[in-house]
Amino acid sequence: MQKIILYISIALLTLVNKVCAQEKTIEKQLLMIAVNIKVITEEEKKILKKEVELIDAQVKKGEITNEEGQRLKTKFSEERAKNIETKIAEQEKALLDLVNDKITINETLDTLKTNSFSFPGGFRTKYYDKNKSENRTTSQTVLASGFNNLVTNNMVANSDFGYGRSGFWEFGITLNTRLSNNSNLLHLKYGASFMYNQLHATNNRVFADINNQTVLVDAGVETKANRTYFKNVYFVVPIHLEFDFSKTKVVDDKKVFKSHTGARFGIGGFVGVNTNSKQFIQYEQNGYRIRENQKGDFNVNDFTYGVSTYIGYRATSLYLKYDLNPIFKNNPVDQNNISLGLRFDWN
Repeated sequence: MQKIILYISIALLTLVNKVCAQEKTIEKQLLMIAVNIKVITEEEKKILKKEVELIDAQVKKGEITNEEGQRLKTKFSEERAKNIETKIAEQEKALLDLVNDKITINETLDTLKTNSFSFPGGFRTKYYDKNKSENRTTSQTVLASGFNNLVTNNMVANSDFGYGRSGFWEFGITLNTRLSNNSNLLHLKYGASFMYNQLHATNNRVFADINNQTVLVDAGVETKANRTYFKNVYFVVPIHLEFDFSKTKVVDDKKVFKSHTGARFGIGGFVGVNTNSKQFIQYEQNGYRIRENQKGDFNVNDFTYGVSTYIGYRATSLYLKYDLNPIFKNNPVDQNNISLGLRFDWN
């Protein structure tokens, strides 16, 4: 029996050490993904800038016509955008793998927290100690989803996009640092996420690039409303000041801090880059179902920044975010993205 107890104890300690090591590895990999995405975007834009400068020089010397120069610029822009999309897709997969690893770690920790092992003779081991404070910095997996639309002329009413059909979702990883040694109220929450914003235009319309302006036009065919939409993907770095009203216990004259066990309120913002823009159009023609996937920049701003807030209880919150910069670069009327939904922060 003593050998069995010893073997189980060694296995349990090995598992705990492995889980803790994986947590630290995830944090390092998250930072590496953020750096990789920034480098990818900057390098491809530098290459495109040089290519455009070379074309302008050739046009100026008369080696090629202005029309040929514009054609080459469009070609190179599409190639660079495709390169960015392909390379960042690899980073998206890496982040998704991290999220899956994080969920596995959480499930393992939950098992260790809620299960104990007892043996004859009074031997008992339990990994989770409810009377011990958690670390000053913890990590969470974040998942959010809800409704998405555009604010036009400071109004979201009478929108050109379906309220129920247009949506968003977000997934990522955050770190949560308690700011005080003696209080659980204030936390700094920061991390990295991918945001997906979708817009379903009304009245059988789609986006078109006309004279460097992105406007809605009639699709020309009878589209499937639920399957025709415009999507932007962003890699963002959110940061929030979180007020955590979780109760603080006192055990042996020492305060025990636990986060995400009560009401929470967060306010802050985000900055990020646009990784790709796509338009999906689906319709039927001559008995065939046709789906078009249009890729391009659609004059979407390369960078995004905005404000966000959430309020909720334990892991679940009502979540609101608003882009301070307009979605399109050259449109005469600014339109800003706004999203409202539910957010889940899993320790």
